[in-house]
Amino acid sequence: MTLKDLKQGQSAVIDAVGGEGSLRQHFLDMGVIPGAEVTFVKLAPLGDPMQLQIHGYELTLRLDDAAKIEVTPIAEATKREEYKRQKTEHPGLGEEGRYHAKGSGDPLPDGTVLTFALVGNQNCGKTTLFNQLTGANSHVGNFPGVTVDRKDGVIKGYPNTLITDLPGIYSMSPYTGEEIVSRNFVLQEKPKAIINIVDATNIERNLYLTMQLLEMNVPMVVALNFMDEITSNGGSIDINTLEALLGVPVVPISAAKNQGVDELVRHAVHIAHYQEKPARQDFCDSTEQGGAVHRCLHAVSHLIEGKSKAAQIPIRFAASKLAEGDPLVREALKLDEEEFETVEHIVRRMEKERGLDRNAAIADMRFSFIGKVCSRTVTKPRESREHKRSDRIDRLLTGKYTAIPMFVLIMAAVFYLTFELIGGNLQTLMEKGLDSLNGIVRTALEGYGVNAVITGLLTDGVLTGVGSVLTFLPIIVILFFFLSILEDTGYLARVAFFMDKLLRRIGLSGRSIVPMLIGFGCTVPAVMSTRTLPSERDRKMTILLTPFMSCTAKLPIYAFFVTAFFEKQKWLIITGLYLLGIVVGILVALVLKKTRFKGEAVPFVMELPNYRLPGAKNVLRLLWEKAKDFLQRAFTVIFIATIVLWFLQHFDFHLSMTDDSQGSILSVIAGFIAPIFTPIGLGDWRLVTSLMSGFIAKESVVAATKVLYPGSVSAAISSLTAVSMLVFSLLYTPCVAAIASVKREMGHKWAIGMVLWQCAVAYLITMAVYYICMLCGV
Repeated sequence: MTLKDLKQGQSAVIDAVGGEGSLRQHFLDMGVIPGAEVTFVKLAPLGDPMQLQIHGYELTLRLDDAAKIEVTPIAEATKREEYKRQKTEHPGLGEEGRYHAKGSGDPLPDGTVLTFALVGNQNCGKTTLFNQLTGANSHVGNFPGVTVDRKDGVIKGYPNTLITDLPGIYSMSPYTGEEIVSRNFVLQEKPKAIINIVDATNIERNLYLTMQLLEMNVPMVVALNFMDEITSNGGSIDINTLEALLGVPVVPISAAKNQGVDELVRHAVHIAHYQEKPARQDFCDSTEQGGAVHRCLHAVSHLIEGKSKAAQIPIRFAASKLAEGDPLVREALKLDEEEFETVEHIVRRMEKERGLDRNAAIADMRFSFIGKVCSRTVTKPRESREHKRSDRIDRLLTGKYTAIPMFVLIMAAVFYLTFELIGGNLQTLMEKGLDSLNGIVRTALEGYGVNAVITGLLTDGVLTGVGSVLTFLPIIVILFFFLSILEDTGYLARVAFFMDKLLRRIGLSGRSIVPMLIGFGCTVPAVMSTRTLPSERDRKMTILLTPFMSCTAKLPIYAFFVTAFFEKQKWLIITGLYLLGIVVGILVALVLKKTRFKGEAVPFVMELPNYRLPGAKNVLRLLWEKAKDFLQRAFTVIFIATIVLWFLQHFDFHLSMTDDSQGSILSVIAGFIAPIFTPIGLGDWRLVTSLMSGFIAKESVVAATKVLYPGSVSAAISSLTAVSMLVFSLLYTPCVAAIASVKREMGHKWAIGMVLWQCAVAYLITMAVYYICMLCGV
């Protein structure tokens, strides 16, 4: 019997895990191991994938992959036997150096910069902790040689420190680029210490990564996050015993409430300065299952001792990874053929004695140790309030008949609130304020007798152009606010869960929905977020489709033309544009699936975290960053573009100011290009110029249009032309910043190809819409 054959609500014990390669290793790292109990929770609304509960957390798995996992049904899931703890002096609090090696290393010279790696699973509160530790003292860069974000910051109150926020990962196995980056950072850049943040409400799975970090023999402190949830649910964790079993300091914290963070920092700085390494790296039991894994790892350790020192890889980490068959570690150790064959012989013997393959045996050893640790230290209720709350919410948001309608309703509400009720009203207020400012400045300049050229430049150029873009700041900030709420609460993970089957039909997995939804905010972070996709095929395909999801920078264009021509159907038409972008994206995906990206999407394995409200500070910090980025563009790129456009419009090739824009430099340049756009109703050189300015920044289209059409744009062009302008603006090439991000992810050939491809698609779709509307009498 396989996992696929279980009935909803039925539990089973895993007998064997099929499959091969890195995907199977990922299953094992996520706790899908022989002997583990698993419960089938439900199917996604469309019938695939399935939601499971294993080791106390929710996991998604496609039915095809579930069919590779053999199970034996059981009557009901086994209840955890709670360890009856003896009273300790300070239950729930850490003891400075009492249960871990203190002063065991060589103190670093005074003045040495203490570097830290912040490591943890996804959805464990790592970003919140990083923000608490650094405040505003952080910057974002890239890890050398790869396209994975790197956030560095100085710990508040400790100027001689530098902490790096590593990507959220589940293990040190080379399944995703993030896991390889995190592993290489610890091995190659050699931070002075590691801060390992652990989700205390899901401690079993989180400790799997902890064990691999301990094997790296780097000074480490464990931060147990969400301890406030543990205690509020009547549970507890014996911190002192946990310290003794792990051999490193353990500090209970609540990152969101900033509780325990100061103690965590003191521990981290202390172990980094004194180089107090973990007191334990050996977790295999010589008496467990005949001691097969124990003998294997110790034999491999003795064999590669010299090689691991030469490669500067901790011996225990190297031994366990070799036992798993990790190709990157084997390459780094430079084993000769004889040494490799000896290792393989030891591993084959272990597999025979243990009755499991190498990967499953090592994973089982780790989870066996974790089980013993948790049985001795963790007391928690059968089900937390947060999990009960998530179940209740999921009945509605991921229900069989309600998931898709609720998703449509939620996104429609987001758009309505953004473009109409909240954002629209705030935009109107800003427009009135900026119009008044423009009038005051014009009156003042004319009153002082300032030259007409300067007056025109400042009022008709700068204030009109940049001001028209600034009015859309409320809309952009509000949309990012809603998107960040949906992402941080855990809802977007659910969207990926129930959209997986649909996306698979166009050649993608459910994970691709997250970058696409982020694309509605901004294409640049959306393209960067594809780095979490484990498949190169899925990553490239998602990047090429993401620009079809209309970003917030295009909102000013929609709002400007829709307000001028279709005021009564404003939010309905804007929503329709978003839907058109999605439909075109789907059609393009089908073409790519049949041509350039043949094959199937990677398996869908993802954790479903409990719903949590995001911290207000984190949301406000995100909104400030987005607003700051928008304002910087408004006062740099758009400011310069506005001045250049104004100059080109008001001067001829003799550099003489002209009142007739038809004789301007701009009209001559755009006139060469305009005939190309005549078949789609955009033959006016001024519209072509506006579209060209959008290559720099999409917000510039509105600024350029306002400059080039000093009066009312609705009196200068027809509503049919406005429709063409809207459709072409929706679909043509993204801004130069987005193109640069695509180039960084995929190379210059892909970036250039994407620009040409999108312009061609935009041209053809706009032509079709133009003639359909013409026949309909628009």
